[in-house]
Amino acid sequence: MKRSWVVFLLLAVVLIAALNTGRDLYYHLTYVLLATIVFSFLWTWGSIHWLKLERQTRSRRSQVGKVAEERFMVRNTGFFPKLWLEVRDHSDFPGHYASRVVSTLGPFRQRGWAVKTICRRRGRFTLGPITLTSGDPFGLFKMRRHLSPTSTVIVYPATIELPAFAQPQGQLPGGEAMRRRTHYVTTNVAGVREYAPGDSFNRIHWPSTARTGRLIVKEFELDPTADIWLFLDMQREVQAGSAWETVPTREGPALLWKERPRLELDPTTEEYGVTIAASLARHFIRLDRAIGLIAYGQHREMAQADRGDRQLTKFLEILAVIKARGRIPIGDVVAVEASHFSRDTTAVVVTPSTDEGLAEALRSLGRRGIRAIVVLIEASTFGPAKSSLTLLAELIASDIPAYLVKCGQPLEEALSQTRQALS
Repeated sequence: MKRSWVVFLLLAVVLIAALNTGRDLYYHLTYVLLATIVFSFLWTWGSIHWLKLERQTRSRRSQVGKVAEERFMVRNTGFFPKLWLEVRDHSDFPGHYASRVVSTLGPFRQRGWAVKTICRRRGRFTLGPITLTSGDPFGLFKMRRHLSPTSTVIVYPATIELPAFAQPQGQLPGGEAMRRRTHYVTTNVAGVREYAPGDSFNRIHWPSTARTGRLIVKEFELDPTADIWLFLDMQREVQAGSAWETVPTREGPALLWKERPRLELDPTTEEYGVTIAASLARHFIRLDRAIGLIAYGQHREMAQADRGDRQLTKFLEILAVIKARGRIPIGDVVAVEASHFSRDTTAVVVTPSTDEGLAEALRSLGRRGIRAIVVLIEASTFGPAKSSLTLLAELIASDIPAYLVKCGQPLEEALSQTRQALS
């Protein structure tokens, strides 16, 4: 039985005794108990009012393996002290423990703390809401106050260095420039135009500026390198493995961690595929290659081929929230989507599929002059699944470079050992 109900029961007994006997002792006890209840209730009510809570998130974006940081500040804006205050955070951010119990918060005083969380899972997560709970010195009452405003944080998938990944052939026939204007500075000048706000000064064509008396800038065409298209297999039926359950770890405050834990992906083909796709995107963008993305997850996802940091951010935004809920086999996706690709385009396929129809689709691309590279995730090492060695052998026989990735194998190691036919 709660302590408050015991007091109420005792008050009822003492009141009945006072009315029946008329003795002053019972009346005095009644007054004391009644005053205690009123005092405790008012104290509890005041403990969760005249409070201000500030929540500051350093960044709304982070990445698996990196640290997300938040700072909290609770202020007592009233004249009465708060004996204790529980700040309970209801965020769904894995491993994010922002709840605190603040003791003895004096009038017009404040208390703050920082929370650092190692991001272990990609996705879009909600920060908040928060519940404030407090009570009276006697423990008779407990009240809660809900602060409903929330915000979101997006965690990008991890990326790794791929120093030994195969370099796709990308020269267009004859080495001619692509007739497509771009905002990047390349070696191919297409013409000049008047300066527009936002143009960088290294684009200014000074001879034309001096001749016309107006700022004139150069326009460029893309370098003679063909596009790279990344196909990520998000078909539900071909995935294997199961994610780790989120288990609270209390290794000590994150502020005291001297070393970050080694990156460990969930043992699922989905997470391995997403991480590989993100790493390949960063790898090719660093090489100043134009890369696009096609994936059939919850729905069709497509990012047109482009280059630069903005393109990498677009990739990571898509890969952070994509789920393996597709229904179309990767071979059919490649056959349909690659029908409009130009010659000398490179298609990089990341898949745990064992469907030999993929090899036929890629051979069809090869006959059109489109090169293919396959990153094959061995699903049988993640759980009960068919071995992909037959498909690997068929890819090698078709002279299609392939990489084999197994569960627990470092990705930088797996993606440096290409499997292809011996010449």
